[in-house]
Amino acid sequence: MVRIEHIGIAVKDLDKANALFQKLFGTPSYKEEVVDSEHVTTSFFGIGPNKVELLQAGAPESAIAKYIDRKGEGIHHIAFEVDDILAEMERLESEGFELINKAPKKGADNKLVCFLHPKSTNGVLVELCQEVKA
Repeated sequence: MVRIEHIGIAVKDLDKANALFQKLFGTPSYKEEVVDSEHVTTSFFGIGPNKVELLQAGAPESAIAKYIDRKGEGIHHIAFEVDDILAEMERLESEGFELINKAPKKGADNKLVCFLHPKSTNGVLVELCQEVKA
């Protein structure tokens, strides 16, 4: 099964963005989390069966800081939930997609994640994610 899990939005100021999206969605963020490995702070909003993830850079060398410097705030990636991230990574690589990371890593919201390079997905940064089972 593959489904849209969340849309990631790069923001400069998480507090301001949280206030804006709370007004837009009519509900507060249900979770904020720091992902040290990515130098990012995330905030999640539940929207029906999907989520919106706001991402604020925690360091100038983070991918989010570099993205905002190049393109400004806005949609950064789309994430798809998969049942077996290793099998999906292997399948997609065999189909010619370029994986940014060769092994899944721990991401926000209790997920294992892997990104596909935008040059192999028509300019869209794609994230695969799988919930970590306890």
